[in-house]
Amino acid sequence: MNQSSGVTMPAVQLTALVARLFVAAGIPERSAHLVAEALVDADLEGVSSHGVMLVDMYLDRIRSGSVSAEEKAAVVSDRGAAVVLDARNALGQLTAEQAIGIAVGRARQYGAGIVAVRHGFHFGTARRYAIQAAKADCVGIVMCNTRPLMPAPGGAERVVGNNPIAIAVPSDGPIPIVLDMATSEAAMGKIRMAEKDGQAIPPSWAVRSDGIATTNPSEAIAGMLLPAGGPKGFGLAFLIDLLCGLLSSGASGSAVQPLYGDAGIPYDSSHLFIAIDVAHFGDGAAIRSAAAAAADRIRSGKRAPGVAQLFAPGEPEWRRQASAAGQVTLTPAIVDMLTRMAQELRVSATPLAQTDDEPMEGTGHAQA
Repeated sequence: MNQSSGVTMPAVQLTALVARLFVAAGIPERSAHLVAEALVDADLEGVSSHGVMLVDMYLDRIRSGSVSAEEKAAVVSDRGAAVVLDARNALGQLTAEQAIGIAVGRARQYGAGIVAVRHGFHFGTARRYAIQAAKADCVGIVMCNTRPLMPAPGGAERVVGNNPIAIAVPSDGPIPIVLDMATSEAAMGKIRMAEKDGQAIPPSWAVRSDGIATTNPSEAIAGMLLPAGGPKGFGLAFLIDLLCGLLSSGASGSAVQPLYGDAGIPYDSSHLFIAIDVAHFGDGAAIRSAAAAAADRIRSGKRAPGVAQLFAPGEPEWRRQASAAGQVTLTPAIVDMLTRMAQELRVSATPLAQTDDEPMEGTGHAQA
């Protein structure tokens, strides 16, 4: 295995390694595996900014006490279709699974279920939980807030986060129909990934603190992200921040802490999960069929010169995961980070610790 040029390995083995790291840091085994699988799935989808590159930051926060070993959020209030949870600073993937499960269950009863979460931590890709709702024949809407990263149009200071939103609808066939977007031109995770790998970024992603466009990811991190679509992206980000913070009675705006700030201070993000049971509005089978037909119309549409294929929202990630065939390629920086974490926590770094003569077993992705 030539680690100097990165490494490709079975996702099942990478999941096992990441889970071992979380267990060694004090996370119960089942929860550790769930979080590890969510991170590895993001890498399989080609969304490496939300993949295992986050492991060292997660571990730093667990060891510093700002992320707890709790496995579930506490119920603050339960009023039928509306539920508020306190995540108690648990790993976000755990409380997101809980929240979307509650939302889907309430949607079955009332037509819609809305779960607001306060004192939350990073939960990875929002699409993961929106798709879970869609697989249960519900429209899934997932959003959360971050610390301020973007200026208002014409502004010269950070006032709102690049707050992400995902929307998924039930559809026939294996390809999900899902929008998952940050409200900035690019997610901060992509910029941090570029910084770790020593790569430049497009000048449209961010500006320096003096407002000048930059291709340097370090300057971008210290500066400001640019909203997608200018005032439209800014307005959407602002309303997501309000919905998440107000409905959960949690943090919003500058009360949300830097994800990569002091590891001893809780992130304190607010989340919102909405499920809408389509059976309360019409025939579920007909709705799924119509959604699939609409996506097919996009794929079969007239293409511009030089364009080989058209995609419905969410399809590129699905195709990347399918083509990955259960294999994840890690950059040298991520390989080094995972190896270092294994050494610090005194756990096996297999398969990263294997020699070139030791074959790796397994080809599939572990399922929960």
